Amino acid sequence: MVLQLAALAVFDRCAAGHYLYATAAAVELTLIHNFVWHLHYTWRDRRKAAALPAQFIRFQLSNGMVSMLGNLALMPILVHGAHMPLLVSNSIAILCCSIINFCLGDSWAFAVRSVGDPAPAVAAFRCDICP
Repeated sequence: MVLQLAALAVFDRCAAGHYLYATAAAVELTLIHNFVWHLHYTWRDRRKAAALPAQFIRFQLSNGMVSMLGNLALMPILVHGAHMPLLVSNSIAILCCSIINFCLGDSWAFAVRSVGDPAPAVAAFRCDICP
């Protein structure tokens, strides 16, 4: 969260243009950071060198899609509709996406797979914190 807010503040201040461009850049930078973080800390027991490219693609397709669409959909509502400051709006958007992202990371992007498990695209969605 801190990285995304700091990146958004820097991108919004330094790059002329619309705040949604800065938001998209901050989200992508944070996604790459979060992928590396999850590999080394959150799901370090699920790290396999051969699976790394597939995990990165699944992470971008799941967490990336939720984060990008969630942030880009919520930011205009919060900034223009609710007249909230940019960083407060982004904090709310991040929190709204976080539980969904954790569940997707746990059940799909970094899911434990064994021989005979269904393909990642058809594996059942399961998360310990989400019923």
